[in-house]
Amino acid sequence: MSLFPERRPLAAVAFLARYPTRVLTLFLILAAVLVVATSAAAESIPVTFPAKAQQGSMVIGRVPPGSRVTVAGRELRVTDYGTVVFGVGRDASGAQRVDVITPAGEKLRVSVTITPREWPIERIDGVPPKTVSPPAEIAARIAREQAAVSAERTRNDDRIGFTQAFIWPVEGRISGRFGNQRIYNGTPGSAHSGMDIAAAEGTPVKAPASGVITFADDLYLTGGTVLLDHGYGISSNFLHLSHIDVAVGDSVEQGQTIGTVGSTGRATGPHLHWGMNWFDTRIDPLLVLERTR
Repeated sequence: MSLFPERRPLAAVAFLARYPTRVLTLFLILAAVLVVATSAAAESIPVTFPAKAQQGSMVIGRVPPGSRVTVAGRELRVTDYGTVVFGVGRDASGAQRVDVITPAGEKLRVSVTITPREWPIERIDGVPPKTVSPPAEIAARIAREQAAVSAERTRNDDRIGFTQAFIWPVEGRISGRFGNQRIYNGTPGSAHSGMDIAAAEGTPVKAPASGVITFADDLYLTGGTVLLDHGYGISSNFLHLSHIDVAVGDSVEQGQTIGTVGSTGRATGPHLHWGMNWFDTRIDPLLVLERTR
């Protein structure tokens, strides 16, 4: 028999008015049971990280929700379901230590072995000379622009686009690989910070995962430049775009067009440079694709 029979809509109100203490007590008991059950479920989730990770990897681990996790002196955000993420740099070596304090106060330490990779030399000839050895005033502009982009990589938003299975922003031949030492017109440069994908001018560039646009501008060295924040310190950057179709503050979904392939900035032909970061640590987009494939 129903406590509040149909056709008597005021019965519930009358019951609450007559027995307020009983109702409150029942509510508190149910709330306590829910808290205990939720806490027990959280504590039952084991601390899980891969045993090994290559240089340039994005590493995703699992901990009990509510845990405190520290990597390389940085405390990581933990999703409501216990996921954490960090990046392994190109030149990292040895092992990455992960310190975990569970909600119950248990202290755990996990070690992720870093496996080395070979970094061939790439010779890039035919780039505009002024982008290789710029005059002082241009060098100052480049430094300001790069600092502006770097500032956006300090974000630690709680969006979870980084947990998606990443897709290729454009289809094409890989014309430049992450981490390889580059020599421009005979002048040594820094290691390549992303992956170059050869594609025709004007090819739409799609978001590899959801996020928010934190930077969109035309820069001297990288041309049409867009920064897409995927959350928890993970971001993608897209360089040399011929056209930008988004603005700062736009939320984009995976697969949404953000611009078109071009050859702006320091480029010898149309291609997309796709770079990824965990804060200021460069990671390899190709490894992210392989991880989520």
